[in-house]
Amino acid sequence: MISNNPQQTNLVKLSIVIPVYNEKATLLELVKRVEAVDYEKEIILVDDASTDGSREILQNEIEGKGGAVVLYHKRNRGKGAALRTGFAKTTGDIVIVQDADLEYDPKDYAVLIGPILDGRADVVFGSRFLGGPHRVLFFWHYVGNLFLTMLSNVMTNINLSDMETCYKVFRREVLNDITLTCDRFGFEPEFTAKIARKRFRIYEVPISYSGRDYSEGKKIGWKDGVAAIWFIIRFRFFSK
Repeated sequence: MISNNPQQTNLVKLSIVIPVYNEKATLLELVKRVEAVDYEKEIILVDDASTDGSREILQNEIEGKGGAVVLYHKRNRGKGAALRTGFAKTTGDIVIVQDADLEYDPKDYAVLIGPILDGRADVVFGSRFLGGPHRVLFFWHYVGNLFLTMLSNVMTNINLSDMETCYKVFRREVLNDITLTCDRFGFEPEFTAKIARKRFRIYEVPISYSGRDYSEGKKIGWKDGVAAIWFIIRFRFFSK
């Protein structure tokens, strides 16, 4: 069991897995912020065949210069596939999923790993809807997130407030008990369904959120929401 004893916390190693697809504008700043977090850590970036120059930034300015592990997909396969590639290389005690944009702040790591360090949780979700500071954006995105989370909760019999959040943090051993298959944004409902089925101890904590609009590079859209409905149903009735 991971302990929150101050004398032992510095022995915990974080594995931060960052899927990257066309994030040229934010990539260097995001890596800088992750590097600034005061924990022992490994940073694993997976480029999912970016076409905007992100790949060149990884090759020329990040790979081999700060200890980060950089992996490359030859073709675009999706967030879920990039995460699986990264998860396979993790060696830390706690795995953190970190998007390559600047919507989620690595300063929240201490809050996110707290319930794991003190032995209460196996998995922690960072919720955008529990009162943390957040940028005010689209009403219908908010409604869509609430609907998908409610549907997921109905199918899994858990009571999350934010199933679609990027920040999913877990003991690395969790990966030994679930098999992930979704290549794209289906990762979110798949991971949630499978950890619920295995009855892992799940906590939520409030996080800050600096959401982007589409002019700033936001990628997820209504088609991904429709796909998420199918995945929520699929992983309840048709998949183990």
